[in-house]
Amino acid sequence: MPTVKFPPLMKFYVDNQTEFKVNGTTVAEILENILLHYPTLQPHLYTPKGELRRYFNIFINGVHIRDLDGIQTVVKEEDKIIIMASAAGGEI
Repeated sequence: MPTVKFPPLMKFYVDNQTEFKVNGTTVAEILENILLHYPTLQPHLYTPKGELRRYFNIFINGVHIRDLDGIQTVVKEEDKIIIMASAAGGEI
């Protein structure tokens, strides 16, 4: 099973885990399976229209999914998936 890593700030939504294994053959399936176990994460990952929020960056083995096939990117058993929330705003 692929391994998914979550940022420490979001581990509250996934039983305080920062890393766990999830079934799925595409990024979309991985996200669906995560939400089956942790439904409170839904509004944080997706807009009300069902689109992945743009401030989430997802990497497979260090490559951003936008440089692959987006959420339809095929995932292999040994892959490492990192879900990161972007930080923005504030003043310098």
